[in-house]
Amino acid sequence: MRANSVAENVLGTLGAVCWTAQLLPQVWKSWREKSTKGLSPWLVLLWAVSAIFLGAYVVVQNLNIPLILQPQLFGFLCLVSWSQCLHYGRNLSTRKVAPVFIAAIGIAGGLQAGLVFAVMPSYDKGESRPVAALGILSSVLLSLALFPQYYEIYKHKEVVGISIPFIFIDMMGGVFSDLSLLFKEKFDVIAGVAYSLVIALDAVVLLLALILNPRARRARRLAAISNPQMDNVATPGVPSRRPSSIQGG
Repeated sequence: MRANSVAENVLGTLGAVCWTAQLLPQVWKSWREKSTKGLSPWLVLLWAVSAIFLGAYVVVQNLNIPLILQPQLFGFLCLVSWSQCLHYGRNLSTRKVAPVFIAAIGIAGGLQAGLVFAVMPSYDKGESRPVAALGILSSVLLSLALFPQYYEIYKHKEVVGISIPFIFIDMMGGVFSDLSLLFKEKFDVIAGVAYSLVIALDAVVLLLALILNPRARRARRLAAISNPQMDNVATPGVPSRRPSSIQGG
């Protein structure tokens, strides 16, 4: 396909927008429900770590600006979601979580800058293996991160705690980012693999939600019919509803 800088940047921008907004539904869901039950903290933490390596990789490779911004925004929002897991899931106070969050951002930024300065000289001399290692490591972490979430799905027998719009937007960010690479003068294979893995693994979560969630809802309805006392049992990841009081006549 012929190089087209306009198409490359437009698609890259769309990918950046998706990966900027993707975790907002998840952050909102966790905050609204005051719960991260069903959301694996390892998912968002490993994604935050992968963003360090992917960020260094795209900076050294000098990809388009939207693709350089993506890992930075992605990693930041992953750390926000991880902090919510500490706050809601482990009952740590805001006073304890805030310094951890700030320290994590500082460490991530320092590591990424260090990797860029460490790899750039050899890359400028034509040695591509160190920078390729960054891209490969990022791809591996992006893939591994979803396996703890798959375990959460297996444990609950449905997709709970994790926002479906978040997963869908994340997948579309990978799609647009992949497409933007097609319009570069030279297709970046490692970046393409990283984005394609996100698409495939997110698609698995969506497929599991389509299959398992209706089954789980039917099972709860049948249980409620056979045992009326089950009506007030909370759905996993959803705040329980208190029975309304009965007024005397």
